[in-house]
Amino acid sequence: MSSITPANEMAGRLATPLRRRRAFRFRLHLFALVIGVAAALGACHSSRKKVIAVIPKGTIHVFWQSIQAGALAAGHDSNVKVLWNGPAEETDYSRQIQIMDSMITRRVDAIAVSASDRVALNGALDRAATAGIPVAVFDSGVDSTNYVTFLATNNYQAGEMAARELGRLLHGRGKVAMLMHLPGSGSTIEREKAFDDVMAKEFPGIQVVARQFGMSDRAKAMTAAENILTAHPDLDGLFGSSEANSVGAAQAFKGRGVAGKIRLVGFDYSDGLLEDLRSGTIDALVVQDPFRIGYDAVKTLVDKLNGRTPPKRMDLSARVITKADLEKPEVKELLFRDLRKYLH
Repeated sequence: MSSITPANEMAGRLATPLRRRRAFRFRLHLFALVIGVAAALGACHSSRKKVIAVIPKGTIHVFWQSIQAGALAAGHDSNVKVLWNGPAEETDYSRQIQIMDSMITRRVDAIAVSASDRVALNGALDRAATAGIPVAVFDSGVDSTNYVTFLATNNYQAGEMAARELGRLLHGRGKVAMLMHLPGSGSTIEREKAFDDVMAKEFPGIQVVARQFGMSDRAKAMTAAENILTAHPDLDGLFGSSEANSVGAAQAFKGRGVAGKIRLVGFDYSDGLLEDLRSGTIDALVVQDPFRIGYDAVKTLVDKLNGRTPPKRMDLSARVITKADLEKPEVKELLFRDLRKYLH
């Protein structure tokens, strides 16, 4: 026999709808709270700065510091965060791959990379593509096609410029040598091939008698240049295909007392190279605009993230600088940009 009285039974019946209404209002409030939090999180995510990783071949030489300055300037102008990280030495392929993979794992929004080797980075580029991260390759090319755009100095054209300048200085006759940069480096391979092609086609009176690698190291480049001078005491000219090679060659020329006697055409620039150009140790420098390379690499990725489609290849022009050019306003702007205001 039930112990519930009719009055209690009636009260229970009346309480049930009340409890249901309260539970419904609670669920409705909870649903609104979840929607509000989700919207807030979405707004927070959409308003955060995009992150673009920039991974150079190396970080030591002035060339890379200029690229870093350009990349940071583009990040500032485009309101994106630029993460700059690369191996110290251009020969450290495995470290560059590690950095690339760490950026993919971090899920950055985009990556700009200058490949130390045409082949070594291909797997990492494939992994970035699988992760949906757009990649711009700058300065030095790759065999892979898994990238948004390739942006660099027209290095073949730059090598042609170097060969024609050295040929002009020698009046089309003599013996020359080439200090090459690094096996597998796409940008310098193109310069060096162009140098050989022009000498063979346009200057039949000039013989390329020696080629050695400087291995992206000034001391090693100096040793290589000294070896060439020892083996070819009648050398008339030399081309250094990168900044390190140009510095090493200039040091060897000064050490051997042949500065100003053997024609020297270098590549890229630094304070020391510009002083050697002024003093006559170096006759000409073929220079790029690394600040613009860094700037455009980041800006291209910003365009991609904003829904625009950049061209697959973007070529920038180099130019030949001689001592007489150093006072020209446009040359001063190119060579003497204050990097400190971007790097600090």
